[in-house]
Amino acid sequence: MKNIQEDIKTGKFKQAYLLYGEEAYLKQQYKRNLVKALNPDDDTMNFNRYEGKGIDVRELLSLCDTMPFFAERRVVLLEDTGFFKNKCEELADYMKALPDYLYLVFCESEVDKRSRMYKAVKACGSIGEFKQQDEKTLMRWAAGILGKNGRRITQRDVELLLTMTGTDMGNIRMELEKLISYTVGRDVVTAADIRAVCTTQTTNKIFDMVRAVTEKNQKRALDLYYDLLTLREPPMRILFLLAKQFRQICLTKKMSQEGLSQTEIASKLGVPSFVVRNLASCARSYTVEELENAVRDFVDAEEAVKTGTLGDVLSVELLIVKYSSARAVRA
Repeated sequence: MKNIQEDIKTGKFKQAYLLYGEEAYLKQQYKRNLVKALNPDDDTMNFNRYEGKGIDVRELLSLCDTMPFFAERRVVLLEDTGFFKNKCEELADYMKALPDYLYLVFCESEVDKRSRMYKAVKACGSIGEFKQQDEKTLMRWAAGILGKNGRRITQRDVELLLTMTGTDMGNIRMELEKLISYTVGRDVVTAADIRAVCTTQTTNKIFDMVRAVTEKNQKRALDLYYDLLTLREPPMRILFLLAKQFRQICLTKKMSQEGLSQTEIASKLGVPSFVVRNLASCARSYTVEELENAVRDFVDAEEAVKTGTLGDVLSVELLIVKYSSARAVRA
């Protein structure tokens, strides 16, 4: 990413750029900045955009061979083309000798680093991978945005924010805007503010339900389940997410017993450290054997729904009741 920033800053551009990865917000931000720098006057005559997997490559190459109209550059933006997952031999060959006026910007979700297109861009241009940002980076970024808008926030409350919003930067940015508007006239963002205005993502509602289950708060767990159904969340998706959460709780329990730190567990699970803390808290209510049984129960429930033995709504309800039933807590 730094190499692309440097090119934008200096105005010395490569002829091809590939932006890819799962962090869509950052990727789109870099795309906009790069295209703006390459086409500062918003020249529609010499800027072309293609999107999707149905691009006619010969038509594209014909456009690329067209000299810019009263300008130094022709800029072509190509998004989600699939060229870096599927073969695109003609374009890969063409990129061996690009016209000096042509600048190509590719923006993709997934790439195969072994593909000819990836190697072609690497040979003549610059590549930026946009990975999901880690917990510390997201916390600094969120606190920084609030700081620029005259707001302060504690580390604990930033963690609460991320717990509710998830780690998608676009979603976090949207929730920060809501918080900034909500706290006009004040300089501190509190936990109460976050709970008042921030939208909890489905995965986080699921975790709230899991926490209620592990705390043996059956009424709250069922209320949260019915709330999700009211929001038209498919029961099978709820079942899938419940299974995923219990699988993570089980793995957290096992790794903790093996002596791994929260940071190490977070790295292996691919989640922020504060999520591991929540998982570890939930794990205290069960033995490893009980958690393994729960994971198997979720798999069996999915199979029962698929074969028509059990209804989807009822299958989830029965699992919630089973694992939230009051009994002696075993660690």
